[in-house]
Amino acid sequence: MIWGISLILLSIIAVPSLLLSKKPNAKELLDKVAPYQGWIGLVFLFWGLWGIISAVLAIGMLSTAPIWWAVWVLGCVVEAGLGFMLGYGLMSQLFLSKNAEAKAKAEQIRAKLAPKQGKLGILGIIIGIAMIVINLMPSLFL
Repeated sequence: MIWGISLILLSIIAVPSLLLSKKPNAKELLDKVAPYQGWIGLVFLFWGLWGIISAVLAIGMLSTAPIWWAVWVLGCVVEAGLGFMLGYGLMSQLFLSKNAEAKAKAEQIRAKLAPKQGKLGILGIIIGIAMIVINLMPSLFL
């Protein structure tokens, strides 16, 4: 369930325009989170990658809980993607500043993902809700 909750929170940070259209007073909260966005993104990038590795290692779940496994993998991929998008600025300062080739490659990936950040954020909210529902009612999905 923690994967779903964290994915929803990350998605809300990644799609502030969606939140602001529903609640205009949320701008204050988003402004408080903005300075930490890079670190939040970096943490979620590594957590998403860890989730992908864990899901691959638990591939045996495909025979017992295929829906949960597929939602888990998809959620981790979205989490890693959104984490990369939010943490790119900090990553380029910390890790990529010394290697021009790696920085160019990361910039290409970011250029491809940037237009999709809003859709990825909405997908993250949907998958996060699905993860929570599956955890609350596992007998329906096994």
